[in-house]
Amino acid sequence: MNPMEEVIIAKATMNIGVGESGEQLAKAEKLLENMTGQQPVRTYSKVTNPEFGIRKNQPIACKVSLRGEKAEKAIKLILDGIGHKLKSRQFDAQGNVSFGIHEHIDIPGMRYDPDIGIFGMNLSITFEKPGYRIKRRKIQRKKVPAKQMVKKEETMKFMQDKFQVNIV
Repeated sequence: MNPMEEVIIAKATMNIGVGESGEQLAKAEKLLENMTGQQPVRTYSKVTNPEFGIRKNQPIACKVSLRGEKAEKAIKLILDGIGHKLKSRQFDAQGNVSFGIHEHIDIPGMRYDPDIGIFGMNLSITFEKPGYRIKRRKIQRKKVPAKQMVKKEETMKFMQDKFQVNIV
């Protein structure tokens, strides 16, 4: 196989949406830091929504971007928690996959901590092939050609081979 057609994990982003700032958000940040060993970043609301009591630019969630070995470890952890099953609609046309877990205590090895509570979280995995650097470099930036883009089928095959995922 051509090494330029090999699918690789660019990053995995763990996200906990709390919906409010304050104590709950601080607990969610603490949980993410304990799980990944990295400092989470807060995400802010884009619009004001009085029904949910959210103002624009109010912190409502936190996330951590993982790369390399840490990303693979996090993916394995959460896949163990959901039983290695994904739906085909969780894969998008650009070859990325997103899935979530309802309670973090479903993950093997995670214990309930009364100080933190129970949180659900989402995991989004971004895939790319070698050569995607042309999209991000500063000098002579170009678009990634269509034949070099990651397709949904390639990502599904990668997840089945590497993580033994059953696609329903």
